Amino acid sequence: MRSQRGGFAMGLVVGVLIGLALALAVALYVTKVPVPFVNKVPQRGPEQDAAEIERNKNWDPNAPLTGKVPARGGSAPAATAAVPAPGATARPASAPGPVASPSPPAAVRPDGAPTPSTKPGGDPFVYFVQVGAFSKSEDAEQQRARLAMQGYSAKITEREQSGRIMYRVRLGPYQMRDEAESNQNKLQAAGETAALVRVER
Repeated sequence: MRSQRGGFAMGLVVGVLIGLALALAVALYVTKVPVPFVNKVPQRGPEQDAAEIERNKNWDPNAPLTGKVPARGGSAPAATAAVPAPGATARPASAPGPVASPSPPAAVRPDGAPTPSTKPGGDPFVYFVQVGAFSKSEDAEQQRARLAMQGYSAKITEREQSGRIMYRVRLGPYQMRDEAESNQNKLQAAGETAALVRVER
């Protein structure tokens, strides 16, 4: 009876030692074998990271909504150059003639774009109200859901801007400018950032 107990205890100890040895061997094998697909992914260098940070430092996806029009080549807007000084008269350079009355300055919208002149036969533009531009589709979906709770039916469109895909949340299209401006004013009164966007028919 005593020999049976000693043999059982010895077998138990030997089994535990064998199990520990096998576990140690498996752990060493796992740490030395490379993980699939991890080593195949190209690693970005510090130069590429620094270039990406510098490029995205001053980038703002909602810059068009705030009316910040980037300067192009340092030239003044054409509408400003076309407006004559007060009291000045325009005279053709080729031949003397009657003094022409100065043309009225073109109307300019708050976002910096000139207001289209009314043509007989209808407005040549359709209008949208843009309520945000996001770099993630999840943020755009949240904005659309928030507008839906306020009773607005918004759509999400994609556009490449500054080398990345932007998701724009817009209301419309509206055939009349007055209707688009009315919804824009309501959204702004509710605390939303809304901009009027016109598109040629």
